[in-house]
Amino acid sequence: MPGLTAYVGFFEICPPKTGEHAHVFVSAASGAVGQLVGQFAKFMGCHVVGSVGSREKVELLKNRLGFDGAFNYKEEPDLNAALKRFFPEGIDIYFENVGGKLLDAVLQNMRVNGRIAVSGLLSQYNLEQPDGIQNLMYLVFIRRIRMQGFVVFDYCSIYPKFLGMVLPYL
Repeated sequence: MPGLTAYVGFFEICPPKTGEHAHVFVSAASGAVGQLVGQFAKFMGCHVVGSVGSREKVELLKNRLGFDGAFNYKEEPDLNAALKRFFPEGIDIYFENVGGKLLDAVLQNMRVNGRIAVSGLLSQYNLEQPDGIQNLMYLVFIRRIRMQGFVVFDYCSIYPKFLGMVLPYL
């Protein structure tokens, strides 16, 4: 299931455009889904950065999983500044696993016609009052971003397509 989730979000919902050297950001990037999204993006020649919650996970992404960069969101006092540091020209594709303040910062750092696949909202699940998103104007007038949520079970029919792509890499 994590593999199909990563595949659907990246290849079906937010695929890199032909000839695009996409800049891809993945939240919760060391998780079962996030690390696969990052590797799929690297296979496609993308520049990939992930956010995680510890220094050990930063090292995992950079040294074992081939991400171009990573940061520990817990050590970043300003998420907007962190994203600008890693993506000075903006983000083309965001694979969303976290929500909340990170999503709000990402919206400000997306490129025009960027794409966001929403797989999860981990930071919001146990809150009595979920975080409000302040930067929705970026979706429409400022950046014209496409943002789509999905549940992997809606894509079971493409499992053979997923296997055809991923098995040669194993």
